Amino acid sequence: MAPWIILAVGAQFILAVVSLIDKYIVTGEKEAPRPFAYAYVTCLMSGASILVYALNGLSLPLEGVSFPDIRNVAFPTLTVIAFSFLAAYTFFIALVSLFSALKESDASDVIPVVGAVSALCTFALSYAFLDARLTPNFLIGLLLLAFGTLVMSHLRFTWQTGLLALHAGLFFGLHYVTFKGLLDITTFDNAFFWSRVGFVALALSLLLVPEYLEKIRTQVKSTDSKSGLLVIVNKILAGIGSILVLKATELGDAAVVQALGGLQFVFLLLIGVLFMHRRSKEFGERMTGAEILHKSVSIGLITLGFFILFV
Repeated sequence: MAPWIILAVGAQFILAVVSLIDKYIVTGEKEAPRPFAYAYVTCLMSGASILVYALNGLSLPLEGVSFPDIRNVAFPTLTVIAFSFLAAYTFFIALVSLFSALKESDASDVIPVVGAVSALCTFALSYAFLDARLTPNFLIGLLLLAFGTLVMSHLRFTWQTGLLALHAGLFFGLHYVTFKGLLDITTFDNAFFWSRVGFVALALSLLLVPEYLEKIRTQVKSTDSKSGLLVIVNKILAGIGSILVLKATELGDAAVVQALGGLQFVFLLLIGVLFMHRRSKEFGERMTGAEILHKSVSIGLITLGFFILFV
């Protein structure tokens, strides 16, 4: 198996675990940060990903895979700065809507819908602005994604939660296309470094708005030490998952990496079946026999749509 496929599959498993922990964190009523503050912390901590450059001297067991090299980072042009800040802004907006949706519904319901909308948005914008080409099976994949999402959202969501998932998916699509645009004008090592700097710059700029500053300060202060440690660990996992996805995209076929994103939904379902019957109250996941059957059908349709659309 090609190393980049291993990276992509491993990333989707990690991101599935991250999604469930995100659900747990934003569902707590007293001890955990609310969606806006949690999105702020996530965006700020994304900047810590640049520490991966310090590992450049270490070897990895996968052929052709290496850590980013700080020597490949150059002083940014205005275009790189603009793309980096736009990537950070779209990511933050998507996170706020995602965490708000997770607060109201199961992760295994929300994430497939967000992923499907993000995929369609990414494909459409890539076709319009990045010279991407439609696949022969585009219409079939599109219909499967839409139908799978309809089955999921019609039976599981309030319309408010559905709109939040739709909004998150649109902005994740914008984020992905913006980063792809950044890769078109510079190297991966340079793009990754300055996009992380953009995340930190955006997070710090929010503190200049008194209303945002008070909201962030109040909600972060109310978070207990146990939840704070869980947030840190989860964001480290999220950073690892994101880096693996980006490296897989760099080394392999970007379309196939997108298609493998459907595995995250399968992992969510499997984790739910194996563990959520014991921890369903804490994580907010409903795992009765009927729920599992419904999730299986919906996620199966969405995952199949991913593969047909992108492969």
